[in-house]
Amino acid sequence: MRPSLELRSHTPRSILYLTPVIAALLTAFSGGVLFAALGYPPLEALYAFFIQPLTSLNGLAEIGVKATPLVLIGIGLSIGFRGNVWNIGAEGQLTLGAICGGAVALAFYDVEGVWLLPLMVIAGTLGGMAWGAIPALLKTRFNASEILVSLMLTYVATLFLSYLVHGPLMDPEGFNFPQSRLFHDSALLPTLIPFTRLHLGAAIALFIVVAGWFVMARTLIGFQVKVIGLTPAAGGYAGFSQKKVVWMAFLTSGGLAGMAGLFEVAGPIGQLSPSVSPGYGFTAIIVAFLGRLHPVGILLAGLLMALSYLGGEVVQIELGLPLAITGVFQGMLLFFLLGADLFTRYRLRWNRSPAAGTAAGAARPAEAREEAA
Repeated sequence: MRPSLELRSHTPRSILYLTPVIAALLTAFSGGVLFAALGYPPLEALYAFFIQPLTSLNGLAEIGVKATPLVLIGIGLSIGFRGNVWNIGAEGQLTLGAICGGAVALAFYDVEGVWLLPLMVIAGTLGGMAWGAIPALLKTRFNASEILVSLMLTYVATLFLSYLVHGPLMDPEGFNFPQSRLFHDSALLPTLIPFTRLHLGAAIALFIVVAGWFVMARTLIGFQVKVIGLTPAAGGYAGFSQKKVVWMAFLTSGGLAGMAGLFEVAGPIGQLSPSVSPGYGFTAIIVAFLGRLHPVGILLAGLLMALSYLGGEVVQIELGLPLAITGVFQGMLLFFLLGADLFTRYRLRWNRSPAAGTAAGAARPAEAREEAA
């Protein structure tokens, strides 16, 4: 007997939405096993990782702060992924958005006005869109791989930011530390809850969730993205342009990633520094798939991933575990999600091996001769 995978003719929608929950539960169980193997009480460690951040107002606010960029980027990526446009460089687009929006804040450092923050948001969004336009152009003109181009541009953006904070944008009074001046108060996002870091960007992210659902479910461009993603040939016969979908996907995802980058530097960070993101652009890929490319699912998945970031910080303080435990949990979650997806789309079949079949076939004539005799 040998196993083989057989494609299912139909997968119930309820199963598709249940598998992320199963993946999260398996991640929690495996995390407990990992904590026990490292010599830590598993229940205490899991409580510190998953529950303790939820027991205070400040912890809940921090989850909102960390979920904001994940949800924004995840919504943008989901639009492209539905159309088979693979933007893997959202981290670089986030960085360019932070640079462009931060540059506006520094250029008008001594100027106060209610127009400054909206101008920063526009600049950050346009910066992310411009960075996303590069792989879109190379894809539509030269059929270059958008995966490789967008990914490589991430490192270019990171090095460009490093150059700026070590040079032209370095704080002249910062004792040569690689960082810009602190932004003026008029260039910072207002907080939603006093004495916390939860800022206006979280409310904007919720609006983007609703807008993303409306675009994909109620507009022609959303329908075009779905058709091109499912059956490109049928989309071509219907007159839908695949190049248009590529441009729309990259400009949307790049713009939202740039906006997320601006929210980071105008929110919890308050200045430009060599690292404006702990990897939100890459984690948002997991968020998009964990949320089944649906805006509401992405919102829930973003909150879960934000909890993993905050839980990693808590167990580092409480138990002395390295901060890398966050990446371990996110990796396990992705692994279990992919495994669950495999068995939702395929069923396992046990087939009789050819050798066994031949031997059985040879035995039957011998048995027949014995019976005839």
